[in-house]
Amino acid sequence: MNQQGTQQQATISRVTTGMRVVDSNGVEVGTVDLVQRGDPNAVTVQAPTADPGSSLDELIEATAVEEPDVPADLAARLLHSGYLKVSTELARTGAVYVLADRIATVADDQVRLDVPAADLPEEE
Repeated sequence: MNQQGTQQQATISRVTTGMRVVDSNGVEVGTVDLVQRGDPNAVTVQAPTADPGSSLDELIEATAVEEPDVPADLAARLLHSGYLKVSTELARTGAVYVLADRIATVADDQVRLDVPAADLPEEE
């Protein structure tokens, strides 16, 4: 793992669920719902192949709980670098994802980002 990657993992390891998240403009985004440390060996998420005998309901159920709930290319980046899932009223879906490298500081029960909230990908 390179120096920057090690730094990111050290930063994200200090984040806990329930912490307040503030964007680069000081706007409160929401609270941390999920902390996922990076896995440099993460493989791209593959869509499950539907068993021809399974019902649509089973397929929906099988895919409903997968995190992160974003397009596959972004999911791969999130899994690789690590991410936070943040509950927020700023997104119509109620949650956004924060790449580990978007965390500026973690202090006093608060996660400060280096990007504005509008730049954060929403949960699908």
